[in-house]
Amino acid sequence: MIDEARRQQQLQRRRTVLFVDEIHRFNKAQQDAFLHHVESGLITLIGATTENPSFEVIAPLLSRCRVVTLNRLTEEDLATIVRQALDDAERGLGTQRLTLAPDALELLVRVSDGDGRSALNSLEVAASLTGGGCITRELMEQALQKKALVYDKSGDEHYNLISALHKSLRGSDPDAAMYWMARMLAAGEDPFFIARRMVRFASEDIGNADPQALAVTLAAMEAFRFLGHPEGELALAQAAVYLATAPKSNSIYAAYGGAQDAVTRGGSLPVPLHIRNAPTKLMKELGYGEGYRYAHHYRDAFAPQDYLPDELQGEVFYHPTDRGYERTVAERLERWRKLRAQSRGKTPSRPGDTG
Repeated sequence: MIDEARRQQQLQRRRTVLFVDEIHRFNKAQQDAFLHHVESGLITLIGATTENPSFEVIAPLLSRCRVVTLNRLTEEDLATIVRQALDDAERGLGTQRLTLAPDALELLVRVSDGDGRSALNSLEVAASLTGGGCITRELMEQALQKKALVYDKSGDEHYNLISALHKSLRGSDPDAAMYWMARMLAAGEDPFFIARRMVRFASEDIGNADPQALAVTLAAMEAFRFLGHPEGELALAQAAVYLATAPKSNSIYAAYGGAQDAVTRGGSLPVPLHIRNAPTKLMKELGYGEGYRYAHHYRDAFAPQDYLPDELQGEVFYHPTDRGYERTVAERLERWRKLRAQSRGKTPSRPGDTG
């Protein structure tokens, strides 16, 4: 091809565009062979790849190229393509004078999952089944060779199913959690919507009862981003089972809500002087940082001093449970709170007391 490009340039002064499909299949040495000819202007190289070019195309070649990202088609795009195929008598199915029921169109574009070629292939199969007239949802289901699940991404069923998944996780039922997740994925739900809700669940309903839950869920989301359908679905299933079987605690959720309420009630309370930063002489003269106890100079790296504003002294927002890792956290906090109260000359406040 390079030799032919050279002849076209020398004999006819014609430039050559060289299109390389799946350029990621070329190894580094083969890709490097393009470099000189791209630099000299002999060829205009266009490479297509389904992989991340940052990883699959050598840096010298990539730096001389403009990267254009081709995104998946939207459902509106797919609907337009399907309608054009039905109307186009020359390149489409226009001569058959077919109509497409709205619910059949909705099913087709959803199941096609952003793939125009898949949508057109399915439409052609459905057209062959109908023999003329209207393509109904039932015929489209036959063309797709699977029963369409009742689902509406913006309607009640969307929220019903995500609610069922959330409550199954909270109720520690891994079987139900996997079922509802599988229902959503099969119906075309965005996997990252499910992953985001599970990440939220890891903090809201598990928290420090099992701190690893958040890491597992984030890792599952990244695994799906790396693998895609269908391989990545297993990582989401693993996360769902982990969340369902983990010890539960909403203490973080409740504690943060309490802290937000305190901010609303108290407004911008001043930072206590002893924990203010004092980078200048004037700040030191004003008492910034005076009396601060450096935790690492004390036993167990704990200095019994207060960190909340004076108006909130003794306020307790976080009440860990006795479940999972929070049992260890509760024991540690009880000891620290007792030492802190003793340093103020007070008895420790009971859970629920405001100090």
